[in-house]
Amino acid sequence: MQCWARAVFSNGFCLEDKIGFMGIADISSISASQVLIRLFMNQLPFFPRPCNFWSFTPFIMKLAELAWPEVEHLDRDIIVIYPIAALEQHSRHLPFFTDSILCDGVASRLEAALPNEILLLPVQWLGASAHHLGMPGSLTAQSDTYLNILCEPLRCLLQHGFRRVFILNGHGGNIDGFHLALRQLALEFPDSVLAGASYWDLADKEIAAILQGERKNVGHACEFETSMMMYLRPELVRTSEIADDKVKNTSEALKGIYIPLDFKRHTRHGGSGQATLATAAKGKQFMDAIVPKSVEIIKAIKARPIV
Repeated sequence: MQCWARAVFSNGFCLEDKIGFMGIADISSISASQVLIRLFMNQLPFFPRPCNFWSFTPFIMKLAELAWPEVEHLDRDIIVIYPIAALEQHSRHLPFFTDSILCDGVASRLEAALPNEILLLPVQWLGASAHHLGMPGSLTAQSDTYLNILCEPLRCLLQHGFRRVFILNGHGGNIDGFHLALRQLALEFPDSVLAGASYWDLADKEIAAILQGERKNVGHACEFETSMMMYLRPELVRTSEIADDKVKNTSEALKGIYIPLDFKRHTRHGGSGQATLATAAKGKQFMDAIVPKSVEIIKAIKARPIV
C-alpha cells in the first residue's frame, strides 16, 4: 500500500495528506481492493469531485467548487469559460431565468465534454436588459456597471496568470457589452487569447435546419428557447400560456438597420418567434448540435498561438 500513500494528485495533494479524513491512522489498514472500489464508486471523502482514476485529475473544473490550492496548481494555459446571460422577462410562458438556465446548460455540457481543459466560471446572471424593463421583474445593469461586471472577474484570473478566455454569451442584449469588455482586456493583457460568442451562433446552420417556423434564427421566448427549456427544465414552462409573438412594425426596407426596441411596446406579450412549434425533442436536437460545435471552437482557441 505504500504506492498508494505516495500517489500524488495533479492538484498538488498526496493521498496520504487526505487519508485522515477517513479516520484511518494508517493507510495500510485498508486493503487495495477497498481503495479501488471506493475510487471507482467515488466514495472516498478526500475526493470532493469525480476523478480520473489513472491520472488522479479532477474531471469537474468548476471554479465555484474548487479550493484555492487546487486553482494554484492548474495549468495556466487551460481556457477560462465565462458564461454570461440575464434575468429578464420571457413572455408569459417562460421564467425570468431562461437565458441563464440555457447558457448554464450549454456551459456545463461543454465542461463535461472537455475534462481538464477548461475552467468554468459560474453564470453571470445580471445582463444588459434595459429593453425588457417594461415587464416588471426584469433586472438590468447600466452600461458602465455591466462593462465592469464582465471585466473584473476576468481581470482577476488574467492577473493570476491564466492566458486564454472565452466568454460564452446567452443573451442577445449582452453582445455589445462583451465585445467592449474583450477589447478593453486585450489592451491590458496583450499576451493572452481573448474571445467570445453567443452559443447559438456557434451552430447557426444546424439550428436553422432544425427550426420549423419562418424565423430561422434565435428570437426571444421563441421556438428555439422554448424547446430548449422544455428539454432542460420542462417544469418551468407554462404550456397553457405558449403563444406566438413578433416585433411590431418591422420593415424589409430597414433590414440590417439597428433600432433599439422596447419589448413592452413593440410586442404583444414579450416574445419574438413561433413558440407554439416548440418541443422537448427539438430542444435536445439543438443541444446536441451546439455542444460539439462549441467543443470545436474551444479546441481551436486552445491551439491558437499567443503572439
